[in-house]
Amino acid sequence: MDTERPNGQQRDESFRDSIATVDKRGKRVWVYPKKPSGKWFNKRALVGYGLLVFLFLGPFLRIGGDPLLQIDLLGRRFVIFGQTFWPQDIHLFVLAFIAGVIFIALFTVVFGRLFCGWVCPQTVFMELVYRRIEYWIEGDWKQQQALNKGPWNADKLIRKTVKHILFFGIAFLIGNTFLAYIVGSDALIEIITSPPSEHFGGFVAMMVFSFLFYGVFAFLREQVCTTMCPYGRLQGVLLDRQSLVVAYDHVRGEGRAKFRKGEDRAALGKGDCIDCKACVHVCPTGIDIRNGTQLECVNCTACIDACNHMMESVDLPNGLIRFASETQISEKQPWRYTTRMKAYTAVLSVLVGIIITLIVLRSDVEATVLRTPGMLFQQTEDGLISNLYNYKVVNKTSRDLPLEFRLEGVKGEIKLVGKEVFLEKAALGQGAMFILLDPSEVKGTKTKLTIGVYSGDRLIEEVNTTFVGPIRSAK
Repeated sequence: MDTERPNGQQRDESFRDSIATVDKRGKRVWVYPKKPSGKWFNKRALVGYGLLVFLFLGPFLRIGGDPLLQIDLLGRRFVIFGQTFWPQDIHLFVLAFIAGVIFIALFTVVFGRLFCGWVCPQTVFMELVYRRIEYWIEGDWKQQQALNKGPWNADKLIRKTVKHILFFGIAFLIGNTFLAYIVGSDALIEIITSPPSEHFGGFVAMMVFSFLFYGVFAFLREQVCTTMCPYGRLQGVLLDRQSLVVAYDHVRGEGRAKFRKGEDRAALGKGDCIDCKACVHVCPTGIDIRNGTQLECVNCTACIDACNHMMESVDLPNGLIRFASETQISEKQPWRYTTRMKAYTAVLSVLVGIIITLIVLRSDVEATVLRTPGMLFQQTEDGLISNLYNYKVVNKTSRDLPLEFRLEGVKGEIKLVGKEVFLEKAALGQGAMFILLDPSEVKGTKTKLTIGVYSGDRLIEEVNTTFVGPIRSAK
């Protein structure tokens, strides 16, 4: 952003040498944001509460009997929108990770840090849950300041105790919800209804996570966004003058001056900013948006609502703070989708297309058939040559599958060691089997074989392996 103001004065850039939540001695400056309200806050609340409903109901929702989302790290099983994925699908996870990184880059280039203010769990919980409880118990920002500076009396003790009990209770609920996404809702209910002694390790882990969440939302708060989260630092690399961000119109607003009723501000050389600091008071990270784009800004739009309210009260146009790019403000040019944005979009579209294609073509089962290490071929009494194999089959579907192995394009026989293969939904099966071939089918020491995996009469997977036979003497 330009360092010179419209009136020719140099802009004060000293704010970039520090952050608003730490003083010159390095001590934490506690932020007391004013309770936000307005059109943009209502929209953000609608999105945030919708995400919270989805988060807490997610473990209990089912698609075809499978959970909507489950990340079973111990079982190495991942369920996403009813589709089960296994370690054998690692290529899909790699592609999805790359696509996610490109999406984050594209989204940030276009919309700045909008994700942080509208979707990030840290902001959603902090601003729409924990701060709302704080406003309800301790009052708005001025009342909170007065309460914290005041002596410890019965009223203060009761308010603080009730607040922190609720804070920890919600943290415990969050921890249990995340656990449900790992072990499943049924297992979570069983753990909750069982004595802690039966799940002591899990109980300890849950308490650790609960205190961690409690510490983040009760004490760390905006420090997570301003100093811990690496995403904020990416802004400096990804943002450009065409990125849409929550921006102060410095061309229209400077020079800022207090409002006096009936004055002609344009004739007096005054800008539309009345220097009320409403945008500063409402900011959850304690910054002054009038200083320009800063890494602490999470694009929560609270300053837009506060500024619009003040503009309406003094009969000035809205939009002094708004979603805009630096080019729109400084050069009065319309926003455009740049070549850089188009390049990100093209790469992302190709990746998403590849991922969708791979998912559509993904087989119902993933099978591997490998010769048992250290075992040589054997010859049976009726003259057949046999090899021992180990098989492993993963059922990727949400239905039970009876399976059968058949040789493709060669005469022979497959004998399973043990019972027939019957895989329950999203289950893993493994075992051993013998493959027996007539000597006439054996092509030297190693013969390539194709094994079909059938469910009924339907071929659902083909596996290639090798068959070891005797060395044929030269004729």
